Amino acid sequence: MRAPAEPAIDTSPSVGDEMKTTTCYMCACRCGIKVWLKDGQIRYIQGNPDHPVNRGVLCAKGSAGIMQHYSPARLDKPLLRVGERGSGEFREIEWDEALDIATSWLKPIRERNPDELAFFTGRDQSQALTGWWAQQFGTVNYAAHGGFCSVNMAAGGLYSLGGSFWEFGEPDWDHTQYLMLWGVAEDHDSNPIKLGLGKLKARGAKIVAVNPVRSGYGAIADEWIGIRPGTDGLFAFALIHELLKADRIDLDYLVRYTNAHWLVVRNPGGADDGLFARDAQGHALCATADGGFARADAIDIAPRVVGEYALPDGRRAVPSFHLVAERYLDPQYAPDAVAERCGIPADTIRRIARELTEAAFDRAFSLPIPWTDAWGREHAQMQGRPVSMHAMRGISAHSNGFHTCRALHVLQLLLGAVDAPGSFRYQPPFPKPIPPPNRPGKARQANGVLDAAPLGFVHAPEDLVVDANGAPRRIDHAFSWAYPLSAHGMMHTVIRNAWAGDPYRIDTLMMFMANMSWNSSMNTAQTIAWLTDKDDAGEYRIPRIVYADAYASEMVAYADLVLPDTTYLERFDAISLLDRPISDADGASDAIRHPVLDAAKQREGRDVRGFQSVLIDLGARLGLPGLVNDDGSPKYRDYADYIVRHERAPGVGLLAGWRGAHGEVEAKGQPNPQQLQRYIDNGGFWRSEIPEHARYFKMANRGYLDWAQRMGFLGHADPIVLQLYSETMQKFRLAAQGHGAVQPPAEHRERVATYFDPLPIWYEPLEGAQVDRGYGADRGNAQQSQTRTAITPPLPRAGEGWGEGDARAETGGQEPHPFPLSAVTQRPMFMYHAWGSQNAWLRQIATRNWLYLHPDTAARHGIADEDWIQVTSHLGSITVQAKFASNVQPDTVWTWNAIGKRRGAWRLDKDAPEGRKGFLLNHLISDITPKGDYANADPVTGQAAWFDLRVRITRVADVDASSPQFPPLDMGQADDRPLRYGAQFRDSRKDKTNA
Repeated sequence: MRAPAEPAIDTSPSVGDEMKTTTCYMCACRCGIKVWLKDGQIRYIQGNPDHPVNRGVLCAKGSAGIMQHYSPARLDKPLLRVGERGSGEFREIEWDEALDIATSWLKPIRERNPDELAFFTGRDQSQALTGWWAQQFGTVNYAAHGGFCSVNMAAGGLYSLGGSFWEFGEPDWDHTQYLMLWGVAEDHDSNPIKLGLGKLKARGAKIVAVNPVRSGYGAIADEWIGIRPGTDGLFAFALIHELLKADRIDLDYLVRYTNAHWLVVRNPGGADDGLFARDAQGHALCATADGGFARADAIDIAPRVVGEYALPDGRRAVPSFHLVAERYLDPQYAPDAVAERCGIPADTIRRIARELTEAAFDRAFSLPIPWTDAWGREHAQMQGRPVSMHAMRGISAHSNGFHTCRALHVLQLLLGAVDAPGSFRYQPPFPKPIPPPNRPGKARQANGVLDAAPLGFVHAPEDLVVDANGAPRRIDHAFSWAYPLSAHGMMHTVIRNAWAGDPYRIDTLMMFMANMSWNSSMNTAQTIAWLTDKDDAGEYRIPRIVYADAYASEMVAYADLVLPDTTYLERFDAISLLDRPISDADGASDAIRHPVLDAAKQREGRDVRGFQSVLIDLGARLGLPGLVNDDGSPKYRDYADYIVRHERAPGVGLLAGWRGAHGEVEAKGQPNPQQLQRYIDNGGFWRSEIPEHARYFKMANRGYLDWAQRMGFLGHADPIVLQLYSETMQKFRLAAQGHGAVQPPAEHRERVATYFDPLPIWYEPLEGAQVDRGYGADRGNAQQSQTRTAITPPLPRAGEGWGEGDARAETGGQEPHPFPLSAVTQRPMFMYHAWGSQNAWLRQIATRNWLYLHPDTAARHGIADEDWIQVTSHLGSITVQAKFASNVQPDTVWTWNAIGKRRGAWRLDKDAPEGRKGFLLNHLISDITPKGDYANADPVTGQAAWFDLRVRITRVADVDASSPQFPPLDMGQADDRPLRYGAQFRDSRKDKTNA
């Protein structure tokens, strides 16, 4: 009998015929990837095990980059609007015509008034170019996405520690024993965090997740604290209260590295009240144990940290730590006083405080690494504090987020847990001086170039970008008295203000990769109306809109001129240390993207260009000083040429690796013509190790400070004093109280005096406070301290503005809050912004979202699982489908962000679930406060307060689609056949086998 024929099996199939390394762009993580090609198409994407960010780990988003590149939603040609805005009526044009049109619009603006151009970019990762380009154009009206994303986090950290959470610092994954995650979702820095959490789980360290929603990282945490949204700062204050009460703080660390002992003048009503006492040379003073005074930065002294002292000139002063203790030991911050408001039992708060101190002090350790501090003192070891914290948008996206971020930093400092072994660690180029030295540009030079980049850090009222009357000069009102420390600008206010002509009319709004007519805007319906509104003469109130994107997003339909971008696999990018670095705590890193595929060969008739190269070309056509040679010829061929040859300062360019004529130096050196090829040869990245003795205490480590100065990260090697108490904040408060040459207009004085407290404060998020019928006014008055050193007045009664009103009934019988539930969005780890949710592979995970609510909450409202409900805020209502979820705090409802699509956008099927049943909470979020006096934003930084949203819910009759529904956009439609990928490779293998 003959044996059956064995099938031919290829046991070692070739992944591809070519492999190229580059950097992923499917989220902000910026992992290293290997892209395998076969027959000129992408066969496979895998993580690069040599890359310092992800070390080979890759998530679903990164792997699905194949379908991002081959998305049917890709734009093919420049488009010129021929119909009404929003109609989707365009005609395809060639690039020469597109750039001629853009030049004809922008050139008169540059000659007339550069501020008539508003240039705002989304998640572009190239702000080192776009901000510089805006500076060359001369407009103050430039910003990026950070104003509606993370500026509270950045400013809160940079004005406290000289660094921040987010992607600019990390826990000491190798040594921490106790990690607290505050408001952390899974979208940023996800693979490094996953790697780090794996290390912690492997050695039994405790992970505590503080978040109203338990998902992702919180799901594997050892403990979930289901906090009420917007009360994280209050929880932090209760922990601080317990630390102070138990005297479990690191005083030695505070005196060495912070301004805890600096004397603060106590002179209520005086122009110097709340400022640091200084000697004749301007050095801060401290009180010493022998009854005298000394420079606060002197060594070998025993400074006092509590008590009131008479200065030699008769003024009274107290150490800033005294003010910390005075404020947070107040009984109003005791666990029992804040428990109900936070939704956390008082015993839990006390236990968490005890666990923090046990980890920090009872399990303290040291590393046997000799080091020298900034004052020349030699240390045989590095004292560890194995407590780490990491925080993100969950605390940042509130109108009290800046102070919440600062509260967490005060908590860290009291534990001695900033850049000590086991704690939060800086990533180069951080830490920076406090505040960082670069101030926002506001004056134009003779050649029209702005005197500094449009974004920066305000040090005092004199740095604000306002006119002689104190009115804002920027279209977004950033760096004005309304939002003084808006270091990232305020992209979320641009469209309303441009429509209203506040403070003036602009001519052209130019945006890149910012879906501002849909998921990146608050008050979506009205935003669409502003984009399409016309004046009495029939002209659009925003005269011209230029928009660049790679895909047919909702925003494309509202542009007058569309510039089609490449995918991330078709262009050069610089992941620069001048921008959003990919460093880790032990080394500095940067990276590139480079064209893995030729855009011209990807689809017949497709003609797209990387927006960065388009911007370089456009700048040359406009004759912008930094973009043309003396004879007027273009200075740079394209973005790749700019990356290599541009110098921000002598020897400092966008990339730090392989500088010098032959690539022989790093960080600082003349341009190297072969630099990009050296990156490509090295897997697309560069990394420089920090010397071992310089890796901790970077703010005061002589080895690190000298190294950072050599690398160009610091202009000088002076130590950086961490700020428990912010004199910058107090300067604004004094101005509001009538002191100084630059003072706020009358209408802003109370606001500035209230919220510019030099110590962190807590106040109820503004939306919840203002819509509460019982006391609908802004709580600003209640929080105001008449003098800098006054203890913050009492908090509102427990239960006010929260829950279903039961607590209020016990405290006076007031009416329950009209919008008793908080509503928040969370970014899923399997998608990122709107890009991922049009990806064919990622859509298989989720094609629509639900409003998730706790079963107990549903029962109180008579709602069953999968019922349709109406969700109402003070702005309006939406109708969506509910889904039970026990992983949410009962006074909170939530959904995934950006999955809901407008029908017709992204070239999805007209009946795609994203458009029919998906939805946005954005429709309910007002862009201004309920009182209508300010943007719905943090009063310090202007950060969009996305998570302040308050709603009520009601069951409605079943329907077959969510609402509101807008008329479908006519953006073209993909082939109706199932979108498959990979079969062609199997077919080609069969053909070769048969041959």
